[in-house]
Amino acid sequence: MSNQPQQAPDSGTTKSGRKKIVSTASGTITMAAMAIMIITSILSLRGLPSEAKYGVQSIFFYLLAAVVFLLPFSLVCAELASTYTKSGGLYRWVSEAFGPRWGWTAMYLEWQTVVIWFPTVLMFGAASLAYIFWPESFDRALASNKIYTLVVALVMYWAATFNAFRGQKSANLLSTYGGLVGTIIPGVILIVLGIIYFIAGKHIYLTHEPFFPDFSNMGTIVLAASIFLFYAGMEIQAVHINDMRNPSRDFPRSIFLAMLVIVAVYALGTLVIGLVIPTENINLLQSLLVAYKALWSSFGLGWLGNIMALFIMFGVVGQISVLVTGPSTGLMSVAQSGYLPRSLQKVNKNGINKSILFIEGAFVSILCLVLIVLPTVESAYQIMSQIATIIYLILVIMIYGAFIRLRHTQPNKKRGFKVPGGKFGVILTATVGILGAMLALVLSYLPPAQITTGNPVVYVLIIVIGVAVIVALPLIVYALRKPSWRNPDSHFYPFDWQIEGRKPDQISKWAPGYEPTEEQVEEAEGIAISKHATQKHC
Repeated sequence: MSNQPQQAPDSGTTKSGRKKIVSTASGTITMAAMAIMIITSILSLRGLPSEAKYGVQSIFFYLLAAVVFLLPFSLVCAELASTYTKSGGLYRWVSEAFGPRWGWTAMYLEWQTVVIWFPTVLMFGAASLAYIFWPESFDRALASNKIYTLVVALVMYWAATFNAFRGQKSANLLSTYGGLVGTIIPGVILIVLGIIYFIAGKHIYLTHEPFFPDFSNMGTIVLAASIFLFYAGMEIQAVHINDMRNPSRDFPRSIFLAMLVIVAVYALGTLVIGLVIPTENINLLQSLLVAYKALWSSFGLGWLGNIMALFIMFGVVGQISVLVTGPSTGLMSVAQSGYLPRSLQKVNKNGINKSILFIEGAFVSILCLVLIVLPTVESAYQIMSQIATIIYLILVIMIYGAFIRLRHTQPNKKRGFKVPGGKFGVILTATVGILGAMLALVLSYLPPAQITTGNPVVYVLIIVIGVAVIVALPLIVYALRKPSWRNPDSHFYPFDWQIEGRKPDQISKWAPGYEPTEEQVEEAEGIAISKHATQKHC
């Protein structure tokens, strides 16, 4: 998924000669187009094996996460995006509610979520590469080797990083074709093969567990918490809501349509893996590849399983190539307001920030070394997934908090889309969303019962310390920031509370539908720059 803050295009200038920001033309995105955008930004096959361990119960978890996370979070992001249409994305949403300290923290956490996620997709890429070869026993042993996985992961990542220095255009093209060849086509093939396999009466390993899981044993449902990360990315597409002709009507329909497709693909794909692989043999990294091999082999075409591994490997390369620069670009767009030293804001002739990419690479390399500490590649993969899930859920809770605060402090703000149901709808949506996110967050700290993770104390300590350090870093950077860090060429549209001359927690005095004049905006921006230059803390 892309993690760049969505920037509205520039058009025209103010009286001072500075470019002003306006929104794009409305009505250019249809309901179906928005649904496709949501699907492509969320759907991935990589995590299916972790849910396949639940068999039929996986459907329950997919539906539950869709109801308590995907649906309410989509509605909240849609309201925030249609209300705060200036550049900045979630940075603006959180800053409007709680001030720039927490807006910067939210933006950093989004970047860090993807950085932590990188080792998991790199490990999966190494497994995919292993399964391109013959025979399967060799593939399995190679994919399980920690040294092989570490070396391939680091080579893949740094190769993508050095390639990114050449610019983003080729990476975007590779990502587009990678998404088609490495996700969409393999996803369709997996489901179609599974249906044919079932109809043909082949041997089925899927057991008949009860539909509802046993909630008395929390360790057995830890893997289900990762579904929340499967559904991540709604905050990215929600910023395009103002480009819809009738967002109040069409966006909820787009959500429901996308949910149906996403849940169907995830559920069917997960069940297909369970059809051909016994639950006790499911491996988080390898079982998707093994499933293709088993399905094709059942029809005498086992070599096509290796071809599918090649397709999936190409998809991983596409993901890595675009995500190496995407998150850092978003972070730098915000950092130019004074959150990182100027030395880290420089870009090369291709518009790429090499300094941040090197820092990002150092993070990813250190995280990959977890492979050495944990007993298996599978356990390292899972711990990275759980840390990424926790960081993302902290960000999600911050966005819910911003939604609640802004409904209180800016009740008269014009909203292009509002969470349906009036006050009751707001309370229900926020309550369900926050409780669901908090439950998944707590579960993500526990070792899963289905895989070997070594010493549970070490496992939990890695997660606790890792999360604490990641959350503390942006707050430390914010506290140490200097006036000289602000880029004088960066012009960020002021927050409403800056224009009004109030604090973020104070209630707005603006009348319904009021829009500030250009003079008010320029004055607020001048005051914000002046304050930044004369004092360390806002």
